[in-house]
Amino acid sequence: MDRITAILDILKETYPDVKCALNYETPYELLVATILSAQCTDVRVNIITGELFKEYNTPEKMLELTEDELGEKIKSCGLFKNKSKNILAATKMLAAEFGGRVPDTMEELMRLPGVGRKTANVVLANAFGKPAIAVDTHVFRVSNRLGIAKGKTPDEVEKGLMKAVPEEMWGHAHHLLIAHGRDLCAARKPRCGECPLAPFCEALNS
Repeated sequence: MDRITAILDILKETYPDVKCALNYETPYELLVATILSAQCTDVRVNIITGELFKEYNTPEKMLELTEDELGEKIKSCGLFKNKSKNILAATKMLAAEFGGRVPDTMEELMRLPGVGRKTANVVLANAFGKPAIAVDTHVFRVSNRLGIAKGKTPDEVEKGLMKAVPEEMWGHAHHLLIAHGRDLCAARKPRCGECPLAPFCEALNS
């Protein structure tokens, strides 16, 4: 068994029920929630969307709001003015160019305002079941520490993970690495003494 397989197997045993932490029912809801999640906790996003999506959960309904009105509804997530602007601009593009549907390719998703590779990968993997690895701060940190994929940018780490991890595991590996970053491999005080991956950790053993 190679090192990467062993690490993934331990993560699967440690976090057996892991899944996307954002609450959503449609690709559009996930797109909006993921845009909101930038520099904001998933818990906070779920509180906001729990109210927002009661009335404004489709492109048609979202476009009834002005930027200021949407901003008021998402105010507690930070960067709300920019997020409000991007959500409405992306929604207008969906309505005008995609028939109100969220596209299922990286190229088309990244044409939407406010959508970078991370957001596009989250949507592709979770809404459409496509092989994709989204690199957030947790995935970036854990991948570098363990030595699964090293890089100075999220794009570098994403490319490294795509080489190291079997394609059919990409989406699941993303959630496993996030769970590990939140639970044990924290940014400031990682709980290395409790970590089942300690024997495999380059940062700990270098």
